[in-house]
Amino acid sequence: MIYDVIVIGAGVSGAAVARELSRYKADVCVLEKCDDVCEGTSKANSAIIHAGFDAASGTLMAKLNVRGNEMMDQLCKDLDIPFKRNGSMVVCIHKEELFGLQELYDRGIKNGVKGLKILNREEALKMEPNLSDKVEGALYAPTGGIVCPFKLCIAMAENANVNGVDFKFNTEVEDIKNDADGLWHISTNNGEFISKAVVNAAGVYSGVIHNMVCQKDDTIQILPRRGDYCLLDKEVGDHVSHTIFPQPTSLGKGVLITPTVHGNLLVGPTAVDTDDMEATNTTAEGISDLIAKANDHVKNLPMRKVITSFAGLRAHEIHHDFIIGEVKGAKNFIDCAAIESPGLSASPAIGEMIAEIIKEKMGLEPKSDWVGTRKDILNPVDLSIEERNTLIKENPSYGNIICRCESISEGEIIDAIHRPLGAKSLDGIKRRTRAGMGRCQSGFCSPKTMEIIHRELGLAYEEITKCGGESNIVICRTKNQKGGEQ
Repeated sequence: MIYDVIVIGAGVSGAAVARELSRYKADVCVLEKCDDVCEGTSKANSAIIHAGFDAASGTLMAKLNVRGNEMMDQLCKDLDIPFKRNGSMVVCIHKEELFGLQELYDRGIKNGVKGLKILNREEALKMEPNLSDKVEGALYAPTGGIVCPFKLCIAMAENANVNGVDFKFNTEVEDIKNDADGLWHISTNNGEFISKAVVNAAGVYSGVIHNMVCQKDDTIQILPRRGDYCLLDKEVGDHVSHTIFPQPTSLGKGVLITPTVHGNLLVGPTAVDTDDMEATNTTAEGISDLIAKANDHVKNLPMRKVITSFAGLRAHEIHHDFIIGEVKGAKNFIDCAAIESPGLSASPAIGEMIAEIIKEKMGLEPKSDWVGTRKDILNPVDLSIEERNTLIKENPSYGNIICRCESISEGEIIDAIHRPLGAKSLDGIKRRTRAGMGRCQSGFCSPKTMEIIHRELGLAYEEITKCGGESNIVICRTKNQKGGEQ
């Protein structure tokens, strides 16, 4: 089959592009090297929607951040995912640096950010009593928000799939060639795919993909930048109500403290450049650095309430701007590269921009039957007692609680498995339902979740993984089914 468009990468940018392309009469396919969507940068980030005052005026970052922020309310409503405009504050703790808040304010106004306000010390502390005693002032942005990054990515991918986009998982791109007819031949570990156009949304690997097709003088280098995070228990999720930033540096926006849409408190990230594109391990040094920096701006941080730590990689490029557009000398090969922060915030606008480029280049026509909405997994906690009792009577699986920490039922896990692009691993279920994200971090629910995967998908226990690949939970059996040694 010859596709009209192939998208490389099923992170939030690739999912956004796929969803926007699904509006048109075109055969579209997404190639993803992992076994699920949302397995790269999109699974480990700050989960915030930036207002748009930080990016340099005139850059794609600035333009698409503000546009993506504006799109987020309707998008999250249409896709039935949690989103909250909790507002953000950039906190200054040195009087001699107060001028920096004015610079950010002026930049934000130029970028089109609405509602910005510079707060003095008293105003800042009134809004956030747990700010550091050293606070001198703050920039307040009411349009800042928080979202579930997993739900956003998964929902856009599901919606694209329902509208006809193919997804090929465990499919890693190895080489790309263009033939005499202008078709792109993509060699993968699962065979060759052919397409009229290609979108490179490969995250930290986007430089590698770009360099397969570009001219010798047009290569790009993506530098993976690792960020460590700590997630705190819901018990302390109200320590701050806004997203708290320090004043930014050349390495980024710094260590932030923010509530999450699910009621936790998130602290991070650090910023450590690496040449390892899979370096998502946390380090003692990184976590110590994170805690020290966070305590500069918010006092009495309850770090004894950490329930997990993790690290993510962002795709940094030296010019610190998104790279979006047709690659020079590579007709119909479109870059969606160097998508670092605020990539999550900008993702709907990135999808919109790239789909518009391809529509114009290929003359795509809109579908008359495009479906732009989807319903998320039913959460019985949102129902009244009467509604929940009726649901359980009709389907007893919703009364069987599998994850005690997050009150996730068997019914929700079954739904996660059998939805479009359904979960196949423990992490796939975790990101769709939150089973395993609570205080015990899967200590109780993982065996029960594995039983459900085994039953619903017919997978042997030895085939069930944490996150695909070689992350098997059960390595071998010590006894056969009759009880004898194997």
